[in-house]
Amino acid sequence: MHKNTAASLALALGAAFTIAATPTAAIAASNSSQEKCYGVALKGKNDCQAGAGTTCAGTSKSDYQSNAWSLVPKGTCIKTVSKTSSTGYGRLKAFKTKKS
Repeated sequence: MHKNTAASLALALGAAFTIAATPTAAIAASNSSQEKCYGVALKGKNDCQAGAGTTCAGTSKSDYQSNAWSLVPKGTCIKTVSKTSSTGYGRLKAFKTKKS
C-alpha cells in the first residue's frame, strides 16, 4: 500500500508541474496576435524562459535579461526598449547582453 501512495504522489506532482508550465506556452502558440520578445521584461516579470537555473514565468533575475521573454503585440518587439540589446530594442530570439 505504501508503494501505491508514493507512486500516486509522484504521478500527481508530475501532472501538476506539466499543467503549471502549459499555460504560457499554450498562450504563445495559440495567440498569433502576440510574439515572444526577449530583453524587455523587468526583473521577475518575464512570461517564460529565463536561462539556466530558472524555471519559467517570473524567474528573470534582472531587468531586460537577454534570455528572458515576455509576450508583446505582434510587430512591436523590435520597437520596444531594451537596455541590454545592442540595437536598444527587444529581439525575437535570445541574445548576448551588450557590453557597457
